[in-house]
Amino acid sequence: MHPQRRRQYLEAIGIEEWRLREAPRPAPPAVAVAEASAPAPVDVAGQWQALRAEVLACKRCSLHSTRTQGVFGVGPQRCDWLVIGEAPGAEEDRRGEPFVGAAGRLLDAMLRAIGLDRRSNVYIANILKSRPPGNRDPRPEEVAACLPYLERQIALLQPRIILAVGRIAAQNLLATDVPLGRLRGRVHHLGERGTPLVVTYHPAYLLRTPGDKRKAWEDLKFARSLYQQQSEGSSIDGNRS
Repeated sequence: MHPQRRRQYLEAIGIEEWRLREAPRPAPPAVAVAEASAPAPVDVAGQWQALRAEVLACKRCSLHSTRTQGVFGVGPQRCDWLVIGEAPGAEEDRRGEPFVGAAGRLLDAMLRAIGLDRRSNVYIANILKSRPPGNRDPRPEEVAACLPYLERQIALLQPRIILAVGRIAAQNLLATDVPLGRLRGRVHHLGERGTPLVVTYHPAYLLRTPGDKRKAWEDLKFARSLYQQQSEGSSIDGNRS
């Protein structure tokens, strides 16, 4: 990223700047051999579409009766980075997209500072797909009903790294009640694939507590460094398309 553009992004979030490719395939044998029938191609786009339709029509918990609409997620269907928050707020419920409004603008600025954009190389989703009334914390039964949708999103996306923003997202993903401050600064692993997961503050919290933006920037740099280490030798823009 151009240094001047990085400085602009860091200023937007209130931070002062501090001065695989695949191995070559072997040549085919000279003598032709019978090839096994190729498996039918997997319709990943169709699976995304079907999952989205399920979420928008979901009535697994009582939140469907108070929401305006389900909030599925946003971003390319093939990318290395996944950001997970807790639940939609009022503006997200109205617009049907996660992390919009003031908190969303701050999150976008944070992500741009490490070369990420929700339209090109990072997917953004929430633990819950429906807004809890009054933006209260999600209840255990609501998380239990909604988490399978997120798990299917992760299985389709197959991200190389996950950024959990906020206490509720981090604790539910990691099945722990350890405070957020103790979850930061270390690499966690999620699911059977052991996807690396890094924890940071929720942008809404940072709007209320701007003094912790420096800590959030350290988390982002840590996540970026981790991603670059595991992606050595391949493009690090986060997009696999």
